[in-house]
Amino acid sequence: MARAVVIGGSGHIGTYLVPRLVEAGYEVVNVARGQREPYRPHGAWDRVRTEILDRDALEQAGRFGTAIAELAPDVVLDLICFMPDSARQLVEALRGRIQHLVHVGTIWVHGTSAVVPTTETQPRRPFGDYGVNKAAIEAYLLDEARRRGFPATIVHPGHIVGPGWNPLNPAGHFHPEVFTTLAHSRELALPNFGLETVHHVHADDVAQIMMRALERRSTAIGEAFHAVSPAALTLRGYAEAVGDWFGSPAQLSFLPWPEWGEAQAPENRQATWEHIARSPSCSIDKARALLGYAPRYSSLEAVFEAVEWLVGQGTVRVPGR
Repeated sequence: MARAVVIGGSGHIGTYLVPRLVEAGYEVVNVARGQREPYRPHGAWDRVRTEILDRDALEQAGRFGTAIAELAPDVVLDLICFMPDSARQLVEALRGRIQHLVHVGTIWVHGTSAVVPTTETQPRRPFGDYGVNKAAIEAYLLDEARRRGFPATIVHPGHIVGPGWNPLNPAGHFHPEVFTTLAHSRELALPNFGLETVHHVHADDVAQIMMRALERRSTAIGEAFHAVSPAALTLRGYAEAVGDWFGSPAQLSFLPWPEWGEAQAPENRQATWEHIARSPSCSIDKARALLGYAPRYSSLEAVFEAVEWLVGQGTVRVPGR
């Protein structure tokens, strides 16, 4: 039985990844900061060992990579690596000791795209600390894999969605009130012409592609793959589809970015800018061809599952319910 160490396995992706690993026959060790419960219960968690490690504190002491190596993993799946130094510390400790490292990146490594759908081979033009650092991690891991034989694969998710948390909404931020507005056919203002794009992915589809990378290790090592739904959404198309799903035609208006932004809470305005300034629309042709990746969810299917959960929680209010 191979041992899989999942770093950050109690979060969005790990909620679906850990049960998949258990069902595939792995002995699973979940490395977490605390005893947080996964977003969805699953009997597989009864067979998972959890190790409580504070990554930040151990990295500052130069011991996190060593702590992971001491767990004797065959494969490591790192869901929460955000800084190049974190990746380097892990690689140096695991070099020659594991069969595979699967790192979770982000489609924000692309920054803006010149051609869409964006493929993994297009030049990187990241901006913002998150995208820049993730692009640096990707470059480092791919160099280690291709020049020095370190067995690394990078998976780049889009906007992760699933029951248990607020999905990126049609206004480009995370406030669930946007869904209530659409459910009641109230006017929703969108920035510009509502033609910027967002590209979701269900957390289980991210878990799926990671499993396929493990299954096709010889093909996956030294490669980066997008983990997104089959197609991105425009803000306008997204809003109209949500309205139709509620049975309440969307009442949309459009404002130039400065006017739209002035009417928003600062955190919502910033979140929207971060998303529409990138307007991702990514290809999954490479993952389909090399890994057999087949997303179970379209963007809308993934969002609707999450919104249905929010309705059940009373967070999104629907007429008559």
